[in-house]
Amino acid sequence: MKQYEIVLVNLEPTVGIEIRKIRPCAIVSPFEMNKYLKTIVIAPLTTNLRKIPSRAEVFHDGKHGMIAIDQIRTIDKSRVIKSKGKLSKKEIADVKQIIQTAFVDE
Repeated sequence: MKQYEIVLVNLEPTVGIEIRKIRPCAIVSPFEMNKYLKTIVIAPLTTNLRKIPSRAEVFHDGKHGMIAIDQIRTIDKSRVIKSKGKLSKKEIADVKQIIQTAFVDE
């Protein structure tokens, strides 16, 4: 499992307003973590196109959507059903920028 790969993930069970169901997710954890741990860090994709600063635009599987950086979570690798592709260079740059803005103090 590689960073910025898109994988189909079963996110159930969820609590409250967490993004739920089986859906594509972008792996945001780096290779070193993915190689040695039994978990990965993902950001779910959604077809909700509301412009929110913590979301990056994506075009995947013939659909426009958003990568929900505000819904990042760590999951067990057993939740991954299959690989569905990879983010484009622009999408990767956008995700990196949003993660840095949202989680790194200046």
